[in-house]
Amino acid sequence: MKKTIFITSIFILLSLLTPSLSSTPTCNKNDEKALFQIKKSLGNPYHLTSWKKNEDCCTWYCVKCDRTTGRINELTIFSGNITGQIPPEVGNLPYLKYLEFRKLTNLTGQIPSSISKLTHLTMLTLSWTDLSGPVPSFISQLKTLNYLDLSFNKLTGSIPPELATLPKLIEMDLSRNKLTGVIPESFGKLSKTFVALHLSHNQLTGHVPKSLNISTIDLARNQLTGDLSLIFGKNKAIERADFSRNGFQFDISKVVFPKSLTWLDLNHNKIYGSLPATLTGLHLQNFNVSYNKLCGKIPRGGELQKMELTSYFHNQCLCGSPMPACSKRSGLF
Repeated sequence: MKKTIFITSIFILLSLLTPSLSSTPTCNKNDEKALFQIKKSLGNPYHLTSWKKNEDCCTWYCVKCDRTTGRINELTIFSGNITGQIPPEVGNLPYLKYLEFRKLTNLTGQIPSSISKLTHLTMLTLSWTDLSGPVPSFISQLKTLNYLDLSFNKLTGSIPPELATLPKLIEMDLSRNKLTGVIPESFGKLSKTFVALHLSHNQLTGHVPKSLNISTIDLARNQLTGDLSLIFGKNKAIERADFSRNGFQFDISKVVFPKSLTWLDLNHNKIYGSLPATLTGLHLQNFNVSYNKLCGKIPRGGELQKMELTSYFHNQCLCGSPMPACSKRSGLF
């Protein structure tokens, strides 16, 4: 009798200390319904064969649930043989924090407006697809968004200035599309949390907003013009910048580069003047000014002599290590 009471007591104690399997929340039925609609809209692909009625949708491939509520908070569909458009039913998963459709080359159509309903979204990745149409301005309604990646698509049109109003945005990548028009002036007023802007490999024109002040900027391979020197300055936060293969035209000798700068690519532009001696005080990891109209002696010191010859060639009359020595004829020896 005493042994039975003891065993019973141990069982009760263990049941109190160990969470019951039944206490783990199962997938919300409304979320499950939305996921089945998404699967059907995508043509019931093999990639989503784990999405079955007799299994808890919190265990499905490409899906994650909140452990306390059972609501779907991640939908990440990537690298699958999937044909069709982004199903509008993604907007019926109201607790999504992460939404990703990536490396799906047969995914076509435009970005659906139903995404604007996802008010808890912190990460939106729609990249490496065949998506077309504009970058929708309704993305600016996602006030909790931290990360926006729409790269490697076929998006066209201009960049919505409203994107600059996202209060918690940290990074934006719209590179490798077919975007046209200018970089919105509003991007000079991005939130203080914003650190990285990627707009390379588009067809953008016009000037860069002079008030743009972020640590990482990639504007390579566009058709941008004007005086790029205005975005540099002693108190700017720029650390890494790629402005290569554009049409920027300015006197580099008058530029004040910030101490924070470690990576700068200016190749294939129309930049003129001589390299300022202040460059020797920077801890440069990469520096490229090739294919410009620069002249004069490369300042000695810092990291400038450690760069490859290719970082300097195809200019008018740059000389000095690592380029050939300056000659008496040039008056730069």
